[in-house]
Amino acid sequence: MIDTPSFQRLRQLKQLGLGHLTYPNASHTRFAHSLGVLAIMAKVIAVARDQIHLDEDTGDDLRLCALLHDVGHYPYSHLMERLDRVTLTEELTGVRPPRPLALGRPVYPDHEELGRIIVTEQDDLRSALGGLDRATRIASLFTRSAAADVQISKLIHSSLDMDRLDFLLRDARSAGVPYGEIDLDYLLNNLRASPTGMIGIALKALPAAEQFLVARYFMYRTVYYHKTTYGMEEALRQLLRRCRDENIGDLPADGDAMRRIARDPLLLVEFNDNYADRVVHSALGNPNIVISHLARCIAYRKPPKILREEVAVTSFAEEKLERHDAAASFLRRCEDRLADLARKHGIELGLFLVGQVPPIKLEKRGNLLTQDQAKDQPSEAEDELIKVFVPGEVEPKSLIDIPQCLIKHCASYVTRIVRLYVVEDDASKIEALRAEVRCW
Repeated sequence: MIDTPSFQRLRQLKQLGLGHLTYPNASHTRFAHSLGVLAIMAKVIAVARDQIHLDEDTGDDLRLCALLHDVGHYPYSHLMERLDRVTLTEELTGVRPPRPLALGRPVYPDHEELGRIIVTEQDDLRSALGGLDRATRIASLFTRSAAADVQISKLIHSSLDMDRLDFLLRDARSAGVPYGEIDLDYLLNNLRASPTGMIGIALKALPAAEQFLVARYFMYRTVYYHKTTYGMEEALRQLLRRCRDENIGDLPADGDAMRRIARDPLLLVEFNDNYADRVVHSALGNPNIVISHLARCIAYRKPPKILREEVAVTSFAEEKLERHDAAASFLRRCEDRLADLARKHGIELGLFLVGQVPPIKLEKRGNLLTQDQAKDQPSEAEDELIKVFVPGEVEPKSLIDIPQCLIKHCASYVTRIVRLYVVEDDASKIEALRAEVRCW
């Protein structure tokens, strides 16, 4: 399995996207991460086979799923995968009407769907798995399809899964930061299962689970959404969107073209970080100033300069006031004033980048949802919360329902960050822009 060309492609996909431009040692790959998830899954199966009622075939399926769960990742991972969601600065400010996603054509599939196609339709992987039936079974686990066991799938996709356990440790050590350290062995040794197959941890491991969630939160704050990394990635997102719109660099036009790549062994093996790098280099000499400047920013490692950052930490109870927090207010001012600022200083509007960092939470669900919102969630959504076995009760409780749990009291808070960057080398212009934006 590991020696197949489809899996070896992961050697050419960096785990942290453009993170290596900020943390030079963080150049580890999806290949290394996938092997790590396999190793952790093997530990789980060894220490908890009886506890979580795994037969030998299911254990083998889980190991294979752990190995293959990231096989569908795009160049620079989520950055290119979400290209259809990119809003250009001209669209954000109303200078240009928003363009329909992929011009009404199929959007890029997520990496799990792309992985399903690769596992079931690429001959090398399908043969290594022993045929289509088993390939379909493995794919159903990491895509969480209706055919998969919901509880077993939690070992691959949940708040406490083998994927997150590996990438937190691996990313923290590669970046040289202490935030991602977790008590991995203690968590694994305390996995339990109820008679109905509900997977959770023993109550005594609650502090380790809390520390895991806190570690994840701070890794997002300090590493994944680092201001320099995020600025470079926003520049690349904007550049790839513009290149696709202008047919520069032979980017897949839509989701159908992306699926064709996933099905073609020769195209797939070339679909790695170098694929995106070639698009960047093809744009360096483009006559469009915005496109060429964004390309130089990435190719020559000249990060966009941050003009202002606003951070807001609000509770879910304050959602109605969200539009009045510092981050949301700054975003509105960017939408209203950025076009005038660009004209005043003689800078192309597209060279201003508004970074709307995804909300950062300790827990994704739980008491972050109102009753009405909870009704709209799929049944498996609540199931993704970490479960804890309380003495005297057969079925585990959600972590946020444990009275002594710190996360119960903090999970309703969300951190929102809005950043304004500019791609500009003139130091005097940058200082003038910062002074003006500071007064917004």
